[in-house]
Amino acid sequence: MSDEKLLSFIKELSLLLEQKPSEEIIFTKGKTLLERLIAVDDWLPVEFSKPHPQYYQQYLLYADPLDRFSVVSFVWGPGQKTPLHNHTVWGMIGQLRGQEKGTPYYRQTDGSFKAGAPCVCPPGKVDTVSPNTHDIHVVENAMSDQVSISIHVYGGNIGRIQRSVFDLNSGAEKTFISGYANQLVPNLWNPAEFSKQICE
Repeated sequence: MSDEKLLSFIKELSLLLEQKPSEEIIFTKGKTLLERLIAVDDWLPVEFSKPHPQYYQQYLLYADPLDRFSVVSFVWGPGQKTPLHNHTVWGMIGQLRGQEKGTPYYRQTDGSFKAGAPCVCPPGKVDTVSPNTHDIHVVENAMSDQVSISIHVYGGNIGRIQRSVFDLNSGAEKTFISGYANQLVPNLWNPAEFSKQICE
């Protein structure tokens, strides 16, 4: 495990966002940073990679104090999937372990949603979401016999943002705030304390 990798990613992304880049630059330069982070699967603490027998888990790894971005590990047991949902902010999804399938959905004239072409992400691949392009999708574990883990980076504190889930057929919308599965958040600025928290 190497918390230095995550810390380096957060520092570099913070410096990039200080320049107030366009979304296009975030999805090029930021994507390169995320690809570097997920290139080798040796840094995510066990505490933030634990599956739940029924529900996918959303663990907060870092929340920017200015709410410019957050970094989250999503842990999927076999067969687990999200409802149809949106994000309202830009997002990058980097596959760290296993495989996930993301299926975009598009609202039809009658209010219902129609599925687009799914994208299966193997380790090392980064996908994106954005209200400016496509922001409504379903994500699921593409592996029937193992856990999959992805690292998500959002343009806000995603666990505090009011978002929506949608009924596939009627298009009915229901708002929600996801929160996080973990109470414990790593202290990246104090490696000794970080290691102590993980071991407790």
